[in-house]
Amino acid sequence: MNKAITTLLLLFITISVFSQRESLNLGDRYAEDQIYASVSFAQFDDQPSIISKSSFSYSISTGFIKDFILNKQGSFSIAAGVGYGFDLFNHKLKVEEINNATSFSSDLTISGNIFKSHNLEFPLEIRWRTSTANRYDFWRVYAGIKFMYNLSNKFQFEDSNNTSFQYSNVSAYNNLQYGLTLSAGYDEFNINIFYGLTPIFNDATINGETINTKILKFGLIFYIL
Repeated sequence: MNKAITTLLLLFITISVFSQRESLNLGDRYAEDQIYASVSFAQFDDQPSIISKSSFSYSISTGFIKDFILNKQGSFSIAAGVGYGFDLFNHKLKVEEINNATSFSSDLTISGNIFKSHNLEFPLEIRWRTSTANRYDFWRVYAGIKFMYNLSNKFQFEDSNNTSFQYSNVSAYNNLQYGLTLSAGYDEFNINIFYGLTPIFNDATINGETINTKILKFGLIFYIL
C-alpha cells in the first residue's frame, strides 16, 4: 500500500510539473522543480595509513528539489530539496561494537566486509542553466552542499571460520554529515560529484592514528522535469 501511494504521489508531481511547463511562453518566469535520481561509484577517502582502499562500492539516491529563480530568464536560481540515499561499501576497516563502544582494527583474515547506510538527504544548490520556459534540452551547472542524516547503518563481515558478524547503528558513527556537490551536463546526461567534508566516525582512532575517513562519490544524475 505504501509503495502504491508513493508511486501515485511521484506520478502526480511529474504530471503537474509537465503541465506547468507546457502552459508557459518564451520569456515567462518559470522554475525547474524536479525529481532527481543518481547512481554513483563510491569510495572511502582519507583512510588510515594501515587500511587499503575500498573495493567496488556504490551509492544511489532519489528525491525532489524545489527551484527558486533569481532572474526572469530562469538562468540563475537557488534550490532546496529532500531525498533518500543508500550507500554500500566493500571496505577493509574492521568495525565492531563491543559493550556500547566502537572498536576499529585491521584484520586481513576477514572477508565480505560490507558497510550499508540509509540516509535522509537535504541538498542545497546554486544553479545556472541555458534553459527557457519551453526549452527542455539545455546545459546546466549546479553546485552546492548536501546534508545527510543517517537513518540506519550496518557493518558486517565474516571471520576465517566463516562466522558472520553484524553490528547495526554503531555508537561512533557520525549521524549528521555534509559535503560539496557538483552536477554538470547537457539534457538528461549529467555528471555528479559528492565530496564529503565530515568524517563518518566521531573521535575514532586506530593504533593511535585518527580515523578521518570521508565519502567520495562520482557518477550520473538524472533530472525529471
